Amino acid sequence: MISILVTGANGQLGSEIKNIYKTNLFKFEKPVNFEFTDTSTLDLTNSTFLKKFIQDHSFDFIVNCAAYTNVDLAESDKEKATEINSVCVKNIVEAIENSTTKFIHISTDYVFDGKNHFPYTEEMHTNPTSVYGISKLEGENIALRYDKTMVIRTSWLYSTYGKNFAKTIHKLCKEKEFLNVVFDQIGSPTYAKDLAHVIFQIIDQTVKENQFNNGIYHYSNEGVCSWYDFAKIIVKKSGSECKVNPIESKDYPTPAKRPFYSVLNKGKIKQTFNLEIPHWQESLNEFFKNLNNN
Repeated sequence: MISILVTGANGQLGSEIKNIYKTNLFKFEKPVNFEFTDTSTLDLTNSTFLKKFIQDHSFDFIVNCAAYTNVDLAESDKEKATEINSVCVKNIVEAIENSTTKFIHISTDYVFDGKNHFPYTEEMHTNPTSVYGISKLEGENIALRYDKTMVIRTSWLYSTYGKNFAKTIHKLCKEKEFLNVVFDQIGSPTYAKDLAHVIFQIIDQTVKENQFNNGIYHYSNEGVCSWYDFAKIIVKKSGSECKVNPIESKDYPTPAKRPFYSVLNKGKIKQTFNLEIPHWQESLNEFFKNLNNN
């Protein structure tokens, strides 16, 4: 029996992992058992309790979806963002440092400054410009000190679970006559359900081949768009007449600075795990199908 711990299980990605497992949407080659935890069931800030919990269970894999993700609030709540995105990662790594546990840690495109004009590869220089990005990069660096760590950076995550851009636009376009959305920030949306499937594939392949491909990987859906483009398609699929106006980032100031270009190069993860990644518009169709079913 393969034992897998998922932290942050009530967030967008954790909820998608939980749903795929509970509805048998992925068939593992060997029997697996998932342990799903959140802050109420496993306090990652309590290093003593965490260490005992992990050592008592002897997990084969830990998938860390726990994160402080309020990008703007992090600017004034640096201590909390750092604790969750960095210190908690340190606590996990210290709890597994002398074990055979494989660690899959989820990170973000915000580790880059967004000044590129071509997709970021895993080797490219990081230069976060926000507290959130800095705290996530610190977490990455700590995670990678453990030699059985895989860091998966993703971007523009959305899901039928939790709060996210897609759900917000879907709701607002039914309430308002127009929406103003920035057109000068470019990236790739990621449907959390797709990323959850990939994590299952990685675990299954690791078990089958008895080989863990550690290091940093990038994952998002295929294709590129601006937040404005993304919003336009969401409004259209929502069946709304709401008008979407393109605006510049300077006209919508936020506490945290966003990367203007954060497209991730996915060549490494596709080649290593033989993945075919759906285009973001295909995945958005799937999102709406699931949203309506829920």
